[in-house]
Amino acid sequence: MGDGVLASDPAVQDVGVDTGFSPSSDILRAPDLAVGKIPDEPGWVHGVPPLAVEYADTGQDEADLPVKIQELLAAGTRYVWVVRLTGPRRVEIHQPGQGLRIAHPGEQLEAPGVLANPVPVEALYDRKTSREVIFRNLLQRQGYGSLEDVRAEGEIEGLRKAVVMILTARGLTVTDDLKTALANSSDLEILEAILRQAATVSSAAEILAALQG
Repeated sequence: MGDGVLASDPAVQDVGVDTGFSPSSDILRAPDLAVGKIPDEPGWVHGVPPLAVEYADTGQDEADLPVKIQELLAAGTRYVWVVRLTGPRRVEIHQPGQGLRIAHPGEQLEAPGVLANPVPVEALYDRKTSREVIFRNLLQRQGYGSLEDVRAEGEIEGLRKAVVMILTARGLTVTDDLKTALANSSDLEILEAILRQAATVSSAAEILAALQG
């Protein structure tokens, strides 16, 4: 869930899931999520990510976690977010030279210089919130500030265009059948719903099925 939220941010190049980092020959660490430039090659990544996210659930090694955090921060990581999934949901924010801060549901997480947009705490574990954030981020990646900007482009045609742009940006194939189905759809509410789905579907075929259904 959190990987999609972070990967869709307009300023983010790569997000690694359990990617191994080696800031020195004697340290090997693999954050649950890592935001930064991640080479597309096998082996451990030299250095550390600017933003690391850890999910702490039942069974978390609480003795090792602070060691891992301090090693990452000492090696150059600018932000470590620990998402607590047991007890009251919250995110612990660690930064070099600063005391621990806690962000609760309803608050925003920020990582200036790494992320373009703030991240609602709930977006890191709640599916509905994460979808809303991914939708916002993908619109921004395509040059739209909001859904209102898409509508202003010509309502129906703007929505059709935005669906194709978002699917393409996510690396999903837009077939001729899908383009035809979009061209034949002129219901504003349906197209808005389809646009939101385009931000999180696993394949463009799901969009085609929704249009045909």
